[in-house]
Amino acid sequence: MAEINIRQVAKQFGKTQALHLIDLTIADQEFLVLLGASGCGKTTLLRIVAGLETATSGEVWIGDRRVDTLAPKDRGIAMVFQNYAVFPHLTVFENIAFGLRMAKLPQAEVDRRVNRTAELMHIEALLQRYSGQLSGGQRQRVAVARALATEPAVLLMDEPLSNLDALLRMEMRAELKTVLAESKTTTIYVTHDQVEAMSMADRIAIVNEGQIVQAATAVEVYRNPAAHFVGSFIGNPPMNFLDAIALGDGWWDVAGTRVKGPAALQSKLQFGIRPEDIVVYGPTDSTPEGGFSAVVRVLEPLGSHLLASCKVEEQMLRVVLDSNASTQTGDTLHWSPVANRIRWFDPVTELAVL
Repeated sequence: MAEINIRQVAKQFGKTQALHLIDLTIADQEFLVLLGASGCGKTTLLRIVAGLETATSGEVWIGDRRVDTLAPKDRGIAMVFQNYAVFPHLTVFENIAFGLRMAKLPQAEVDRRVNRTAELMHIEALLQRYSGQLSGGQRQRVAVARALATEPAVLLMDEPLSNLDALLRMEMRAELKTVLAESKTTTIYVTHDQVEAMSMADRIAIVNEGQIVQAATAVEVYRNPAAHFVGSFIGNPPMNFLDAIALGDGWWDVAGTRVKGPAALQSKLQFGIRPEDIVVYGPTDSTPEGGFSAVVRVLEPLGSHLLASCKVEEQMLRVVLDSNASTQTGDTLHWSPVANRIRWFDPVTELAVL
């Protein structure tokens, strides 16, 4: 049982509060991604779990053992670093075997585990090569194989794909997801790349300024962001936000249009809608009651679709259009949101209210 419990973990570097009382549970065999911008605290949290940093306060448990008081070697974890840390003077076989030899396992067991993990990572033909003879993707596979060979209770990965080119990263995402599902290892994976997080994770914990603002599945954080930050960080392009003024009885003025929303006590909210959740009407269509108008300022052809950046009463709005749309800069678009895709946010707390 390798459930991880992070309880009230805080970390302070001098006068800087890097982590604020983090509470997070990672289920046995779960693949959890810590996602956030550079400097948000996600790597600090990973290093505290690994034992490479000491928490200012709080506890870390793996299964029924409290591990934050233990040395890293006694925690039952393995870690894959951003730079892979593959030893250049050792062959691929000896790189993978390194942790096993440190544990003084018999040669037959070393051979079995090295061959099994090499096969799992599709590098069995490379076992006698040195790191200088390997590509970046092959070195990354060696680093993962070395970590898995020790059969850890927990695998920690710190931006392991960031040094690869875009095409190889896409291939390795799929391979890693398959391998880790087969190994049934509880995994915490750190990245700033939302595509990696969305495509690989069982669950995503989004970190901002040392706090976890939402921990949920990829679909949930995308469709139902718990905070303004989540909506603005997840999605490319991100969620649109327009100011809303209360009219009473659950009606709101959004860019001059009456929209039904929450019966909130606040006089102001923010109206959030994803660019792809906007219905655009053609020049011959009749705009429904409650529709909006927007003037196209910039058009970006992106192959599969056209991204239009528009102005709605001095506010910015991005809309996804069909790649064959005849829209031109300066045109007025008539649009309405998909009603069940609207999210409402408190502009003070920045938390979702509906």
